[in-house]
Parts: sequence; C-alpha cells; structure tokens
Amino acid sequence: MQLLLIHSDYIEYEVKKSTPVAEQIENSFKKGRLDEALTAFMAVESTDEANPRDVAEKAVTEIKKTASQVNTDNVMLYPYAHLSSDLSSPKVAVSVMKDIENSLIDSFNVKRAPFGWYKSFKISCKGHPLSELSRTINPESESCGEVVDTEEEVVSEALKAESTAKSYWKVLTPDGVLHDVDDFNLNDHENLATFVDHEISKSRAVEKVPPHVELMRRLEIADYEPGSDSGNMRYYPKGRLIKSLLERYVLDSSAREGAMEVETPLMYDMNHPTLKKYLDRFPARQYSIESDKRQMFLRFAACFGQFLMSHDMTISHHNLPMKMVELTRYSFRKEQRGELVGLRRLRAFTMPDMHTMCEDMDQAVEQFGRQYQMSIDVLKDVGIDVSDYEVAIRLTRDFYEENKEFITALAKKVNKPVLVEMWEKRFFYFVLKFEFNFVDALKKASALSTVQIDVENAERYDIKYIDQAGEAKRPVVLHCSPSGAIERCIYSLLEKASMKAEGGEVPMLPVWLSPTQVRIIPIAERHMEFAEKIASRLQCRADIDDREETVGKKIRNAGQEWVPYVVVVGDRETESGNINVTVREESRPKKPSKVEMSVDELNSRIIAETAGMPQGHLPLAQKLSMRPRFI
Repeated sequence: MQLLLIHSDYIEYEVKKSTPVAEQIENSFKKGRLDEALTAFMAVESTDEANPRDVAEKAVTEIKKTASQVNTDNVMLYPYAHLSSDLSSPKVAVSVMKDIENSLIDSFNVKRAPFGWYKSFKISCKGHPLSELSRTINPESESCGEVVDTEEEVVSEALKAESTAKSYWKVLTPDGVLHDVDDFNLNDHENLATFVDHEISKSRAVEKVPPHVELMRRLEIADYEPGSDSGNMRYYPKGRLIKSLLERYVLDSSAREGAMEVETPLMYDMNHPTLKKYLDRFPARQYSIESDKRQMFLRFAACFGQFLMSHDMTISHHNLPMKMVELTRYSFRKEQRGELVGLRRLRAFTMPDMHTMCEDMDQAVEQFGRQYQMSIDVLKDVGIDVSDYEVAIRLTRDFYEENKEFITALAKKVNKPVLVEMWEKRFFYFVLKFEFNFVDALKKASALSTVQIDVENAERYDIKYIDQAGEAKRPVVLHCSPSGAIERCIYSLLEKASMKAEGGEVPMLPVWLSPTQVRIIPIAERHMEFAEKIASRLQCRADIDDREETVGKKIRNAGQEWVPYVVVVGDRETESGNINVTVREESRPKKPSKVEMSVDELNSRIIAETAGMPQGHLPLAQKLSMRPRFI
C-alpha cells in the first residue's frame, strides 16, 4: 500500500462522476469536509491481496502514530489510485479501506471519501516538517506496523551530489543582465515564477491527477499497465500511431543535421570499469538485474553504447563534428513512486539521444547553439511553442564568465527571461546544459529538449580523433535530445489542450498527429457510397462513422475525439459533389465553423497543413462499426 499523509488546515471533496468500479453511496457521502485533519491518501496494491488484513493493521498503526505526532483527532481516508500503477482489485481496495475506517473510528473522528468516483478536492497543507509524509506499507514484513520508504536501489554518486550541490539561482534577461532570483520581479512572468518555485523546492510528487491522465484514456492513447512495473505504460493503436509519427519526425530532424542512426544494447555490465565510473556521474536511479551471475543494469540513455562504439572507431578531424543518434525504445530509470503519474514521468520511456563529437570547445559551443535552435524548431513542429515552456540554463561560474555573450544570446533567441542555475565547481560531467521545461496545469515542470557539453566522457571511454598534425586528441562531446522523451511530448500536448479548453478554446492535436484527420458522417444508408468515394479521394487518415446512431451523436463523438475535419454528407452533398466541413481549429465551444468546399480543396488543405511531416495510415478500421473499444 502507498500512503501519503497530509496534515491540513482543512480537506474537502465533492464527487463528480462515477467510474465502472464505483461503490454505491448515499447523497450524504457525495460531499465531505474535515478541519484540522490528517488526510491519508492511499492506494491499495496488488501485492496487498496476499494479506489485506495485515496491510490494514499496519496502515492503522502508521496513521495513529502520525496523528499523535501532529496532535489531531480528525482523520480523512481518501482513496487515491494514482499513487500507484500496480493496484489491487476494487473489491480488495474497498475492503482494506473499510477495515482501516472501522479500526480508527473508536479513537478518531473519521471520514472516508468514496471509492471509484472522480472527485474534486481542496486541501490546505500546514507546511510544518511532519505535514507531508509518504509511506510504503510492506505486506510481507513480519513486524506489525513496519514501514519501508523505498526499496533497495542503486543510487549514483552524482545523484547524491545533486542533493547536496550548492546552487546559485539567477534570472538572465535578454539584455544580458544576470539578476539574483530573489531580486527579480516575477509578477509579469507567471509561468517562469511557477518554474522557479518548482526547481528551487525540488518538489516532484503530485498531489492530484493531472488532466492529461483522463485525456490519454478517453482518447484511447495510453493507459496504466497493472501487469508491469510502475511507470510502464500500454499504448493503444491511436497512441502507437502518435508515438511512431513523433519518433520518425525527430529521427528525420536529426538526420537533416547529419546524424547517423545506430542501435545499441538495452543492458550493460555494472562492473565494466568504464561504465561503473560513468554510472556514478549520471544523476539517475538504475534498474539492476542479474544475468549469468553478472550484475547488469538497464540503460537510462544511449550514451554507453554510442561511447563504446566511438571508442572502437577511427575518427579524423575531417569527420568532425560527428553525430550519432539512437531512438531508445526503451530507456529505463527507477523514478520514485510518488512522482509516477500518467505520461509525465515514467520508468520506461522513448528518448531520442544524439551525441556529437567536436574538435574543441569552440566547435562544441557552436554546435550547442545550432542544436538549441534545432530543439526550438522541433518542438514548434510538434505543437509546443516557445510560450509553452521555460528555459533553464545550468552551468559552472567559470564557463559563464568565459562565454557571457553566448549565454545571453540563448536568452535573446527565446526573447524572454530564463532561469540560470550556477555552480562554483562542477558536480557533473557537463559544464553547460539547457532544458526546455513545460509547465502543466498542476504547476509542475517537466523537461523536454536538452543539450549538454560533456567534458569527461571522451577521456573516460578513451575516445580519440586524429587532428591535422596527425596527433591523437580528445573530442568534446555534446549530448542532445531534440524533443525530450516522446511520451513527454504527448503529455505536454494533452496538458496544453486541456489548459486551452479551460480558457474557452477548442482542444485538439496538430493535424499531422491526429489519429483521424477527417471523419465522414453519412446521414443515411443511401449516402454511404458517396462517403466511401470521398474517403478514397482524400490522401489522409479519413474514416467513416457508419454506426446505427443519430447524426447528432456521431458529430458529438467526433468532437470528443478531437477530429480536425468533420464532413456530414446527405442528399444535397451527394447531388452537388461539394461538402460542408466543420473545421475544428476555427471553431469555438458550441460555435462550430463550417466551410463549404470541394473534396479536392479539403485534400489540398490537409496536404498543405501536414507538408514535411511523417505520414501514417489509419490505426484502426476505417468504418467505426468495425472498431473495438479499448477503454
């Protein structure tokens, strides 16, 4: 069981919508509030099914202990499935929570929020040292009440250094002025203010479900996989199409920059002398496994394979800058449980990973600038503009002093203030790094594109090139992910669409990424032949809603699926040959934009909108009556 214990001024909730596993409740149960309460957010997990009563007893022990420490008599029990992706059956979950409620009710004023309902809630956390505690209840522990915070894991020296590194936080404006973050007026930069708070507090855990989680399920893009480890997702046909289009686009963009695509192994020997040293320089938690009595780790980037490959190559200065890229499906990082939610942060993810070997620091800086612009262009084509993300630049003070003009140019390029994290000495393998960070609806920031200048690994991996004088030299290495994790791009697009909807706009994906680009709705059976002719003439992903439903419902369904172009065909369209097209991008809520055009005009419009982007076939049957439901 996962527990998140919050000591609050108040907690209140209201049910909004039932799920298929919702428990039956009375009206009095649909709203609830407790003041001066300890709120126990909880997720009952599949491993708890072995001994549910033992789990309930241990949870009660932990709640009683914490309630005593914070001196409260009020306890709110709140089912919160998103603390885990390895959930128990609903029956077991409800049973465990009722057992906990019954065990506490004699000693506390207890309320329990209903299980299986979408709920809105408000909570005011008190903010003292014991007001936020997370616990993992171990059902297999022999000692009643024993709690473990984390399972045993490999933690790199760099990750430990990251927690103790002294950072100096600055804001760099496009005019080149470096401000102390406390002295800079953030009132006119709401997103940057949110990002600054997120970075300095280093609070990564989420307190509620971000909007994209419901959207990824409702749109049948992706879902949690209870049969796997937390942070490993399943992708339905629509999601697989979106992922594949993004993957192909980023690889194509890297190829246009001269990158050679390679493929490297998923696992490596943890005791390999070179890799062991690098593990301690990379701030990430690893999955470790045993194979043939050797301790192995699953890669968390493509660095290992590409660096080992570079070590074995013969490289001339004529080859530099030399770029290699791999689309790592998958990279693995043992992210902490409280941070795993939806597509925002995963343990298995797809990362485009490009490395550039440069002659010297001057060439590395020049390539860094090119790849900075490349990342801006990639995200723009994906549908994420400069206004959607905040820039973080992380560097040593020495590097900044030697490259002030170049660093200022990075802020000028985005034409807005950027956050700078500066260190007096280098803690990691890089001297300069940038990230583009998307700020979502819950005010959490997630890194997308990044480039780093690496000054360690050429020596560590004994990578050399032959210079003009015929001497062996060490290159400077750039790490680049032009888009960041592919899954995180989808997360950002869904979160952005949700925020647009909150602002009164119609949410949608870019047309080139929309699983269905045109939905054709015949009014009656006699219009099916014409609908099929239209679909055959369109050079895009066009489907036909041939179900036995009302036209109104079909139109609403197309809207719920964010279909960019919807064509309703009846007698008039069949006779004239022209069609009326509802254009989603030009519509407003309850005010659809309808344009009359020919089929060829619609075809030309879509071809123009998707020009230069990867194409793909419909991920599902063309006729909706033939499609299964995944959710």
